[in-house]
Amino acid sequence: MSAPIYGRVALIGLGLIAASMAHAMRARGLAGEITGHAKSAETRAAALEIGLCDRVFDTAADAVAGADLVVLAVPVGVMGAIAAEIAPHLKPGATLTDVGSVKQAVIEAVAPHVPAGVHFIPGHPLAGTEHSGPHAGFATLFVNRWWLLTPLPDTPEAPVAQLRALCEAMGANVDLMEPAHHDLVLAVTSHTPHLIAYTMVGVADHLRRVTETEIVKYSAAGFRDFTRIAASDPTMWRDVFLTNKDATLDILGRFTEELFVLQRAIRMGDGQLLFDYFTRTRAIRRGIIEAGQDTAAPDFGRGAPPPEVG
Repeated sequence: MSAPIYGRVALIGLGLIAASMAHAMRARGLAGEITGHAKSAETRAAALEIGLCDRVFDTAADAVAGADLVVLAVPVGVMGAIAAEIAPHLKPGATLTDVGSVKQAVIEAVAPHVPAGVHFIPGHPLAGTEHSGPHAGFATLFVNRWWLLTPLPDTPEAPVAQLRALCEAMGANVDLMEPAHHDLVLAVTSHTPHLIAYTMVGVADHLRRVTETEIVKYSAAGFRDFTRIAASDPTMWRDVFLTNKDATLDILGRFTEELFVLQRAIRMGDGQLLFDYFTRTRAIRRGIIEAGQDTAAPDFGRGAPPPEVG
């Protein structure tokens, strides 16, 4: 057990990420007290029942009172409204962070509401599963995963170091990044791949209806992995694409150009181009495995259900 890094942590939104943070902090003694709030009464009740929080409040304003760290774990589209609600109740000297997949839009929405003396340090844990809700969380979600922090230029070093220490104590690797660069990187590594997965599953569903084939029944591994990605929370991904529009459209344009190259190679029977292309992209996959961000095991270890928590 580690010494508490924060006396009181308030989790606003009690889904997969916040639940996993709660389990990780509790398992390692990283917070003296954990409070929480969720919009749904059912979620609030579940959070208390499974021990995510010491206290759960009906309003976000009540949940953040006296908190040393406040974590916004809600969809990006509502972060501005939540920030406006909690701003008058934030403790002087507290740190406010978020776990959104987009950073520039979050800064634009949240920063204007942050009172003087409160340190706003946007963040993004690159971790998750296709499952959601308070029951989906588990303490090891962040182990050996990256947690990106995008502090504002005038943020003192001490609160950044404290938040970094919390992330690292939960098992994450931490890096600092400019918000605009973060959004471009994530458009490549996460946002556009998710959009492609949603599209491919949508195409297959359309064909299944129109031709009455058995695409879903006979799904091969590639399509199965597309459906795993496309099972992610629709509200979160709607907000991601609306708030990271420019970077995503940029990468989609580049993807379309690459797709045309492959399309022409297939049409023209250019086997050498296809072989060389696939060889280069295969090397990227090997690099991901060597970096410890996935495994070469069958099904990448995803065949087993997530660990039970309670």
